[in-house]
Amino acid sequence: MFQKINVGIMGTGSIACTMAQTLGKMKNIRCYAAASRTKERAEAFAIGYGFKKAYGSYEELVADKKVDLVYIATPHSEHYENAMLCLKNKKPVLCEKAFTVNEKQAKALFDLAKEENVFITEAIWPRYMPMLKTIKEIVNSNAIGTPVMLTANLGYPIRTAPRMYTPELAGGTLLDLGIYPLNFAAMIFGTEIEEIRSVCTYTDTGVDEQESITLIYKDGKCAVLNATMLAATDRQGVIYGTEGYMIVENINNFESVSTYNKDHVKLNTYKRPKQISGYEYEVEACVRALKEGWIQCPEMPHEESLKMLRIMDRIRQDWKIEYPFEKEEKRNV
Repeated sequence: MFQKINVGIMGTGSIACTMAQTLGKMKNIRCYAAASRTKERAEAFAIGYGFKKAYGSYEELVADKKVDLVYIATPHSEHYENAMLCLKNKKPVLCEKAFTVNEKQAKALFDLAKEENVFITEAIWPRYMPMLKTIKEIVNSNAIGTPVMLTANLGYPIRTAPRMYTPELAGGTLLDLGIYPLNFAAMIFGTEIEEIRSVCTYTDTGVDEQESITLIYKDGKCAVLNATMLAATDRQGVIYGTEGYMIVENINNFESVSTYNKDHVKLNTYKRPKQISGYEYEVEACVRALKEGWIQCPEMPHEESLKMLRIMDRIRQDWKIEYPFEKEEKRNV
């Protein structure tokens, strides 16, 4: 099974294109099958990126016995049903962020994965990058003293993208962009949070447009996080310590880390290693897990995905943002 991993992709949007381009340049990976809701779109995608099979339904994809790993690249609102379909058909899953819309959905998937002994993980790509190890080593080296605060932001002018403003697709900045500053904070400071304070503005459709989130940790550390769909931001993460600070360029795809002393003198700069796109690391982690017979990746354990969704559920509750299908689920209980 592991001479070549046959990867199937659910969904044929822009993020699927990036993954397909990445897979095509990886060793021991075969671009095997693409599935969309129409056969025409699947065939066009398959031809464009060198996939052997094209399916006009997701059911056909998971029924293919030669598929070793399914990458889910559909809208947030579809992740739960798509992943459930894979697990019920014993197909290992790499599911795009946000893993699901809420913690309840994720827990149901992880419970089934455990019951069926099937691998599943969240494709939050910075968690898998080798540059993360470098960042953590610098933080732990006392190069900036004791870390006490961090800031992080991510923003792109993408408010016209339907996935961003459509409530039925679980739109909004938090699940699409805000998840990255939140994960950056979690990777550096953990998730032992004492208090969450946040504000947001809203689109005409009632989802979050841009936001500022402050996390107060039980040990006194503080994280200030910003995200927006209205503008391009510098995408920086800055970690402040008692003896200096460090600047991480691009929390969405780590590019470099620079350290500074208390007098703002640059001490060192560390650049990321050569990469295809950055997506390859999460795929490599999946391959390792499959070879070991694991049902999760140590880089992003199930419990960590649950914690992140729990935080986002809390934030959305404070903003009084609830998606239509969540309201429908409540009515049907």
